Amino acid sequence: MKKIVLASNNAGKLRELQEMFAPLGLELVRQGELAIPEAEEPHRTFLENALAKARHAARLSGLPAIADDAGLCVDAFGGLPGVDTAFYATQHGYPKGDDHNVTALLEQMKDIANRRAAMVSTLVALRSADDPEPLVAVGRVRGEITRERLGTNGFGFDPVMFIPEFGQTFAQLPVEVKNANSHRGRAARQMVELIRQNWL
Repeated sequence: MKKIVLASNNAGKLRELQEMFAPLGLELVRQGELAIPEAEEPHRTFLENALAKARHAARLSGLPAIADDAGLCVDAFGGLPGVDTAFYATQHGYPKGDDHNVTALLEQMKDIANRRAAMVSTLVALRSADDPEPLVAVGRVRGEITRERLGTNGFGFDPVMFIPEFGQTFAQLPVEVKNANSHRGRAARQMVELIRQNWL
């Protein structure tokens, strides 16, 4: 089985992606298991940050690498927090963390009528750090921010991301349904196909 480094130490991401890549005979290894430190993410787009993370992991491991940069894009905030999603709480006086992010978002949106938002995931895969032809897949799910937490599954903004096509938040959906229809799930399905067509 061929190994690919996942340029993340997020256990939730690893679980979601491992299942989707298993049919290709590829084993995802978290970069932390190879003592690879987190990459800098200085860019303002998901694509540039994912590419930087994948190059960093490929360079330090000597293996192919895949990286995901994802976040919440709120219409009323002009697409923010975007690439700053993981640090959203810290911009509003809370410690870093998923639950604090949700608290800060609900507070910031309490008087806002336009609740439209999208969860976006950009996946980049490289055969090596100098690969001139990165594979890029983007998954996007539109929804609305609820006024309170609903459901206990998932992580991140799942409890407040209401998906009209299901009539529930991501956190209310069974995990397998959420994973299949999430922004990351959609990007991962595209990436599996791209790897199958281009690398195997």
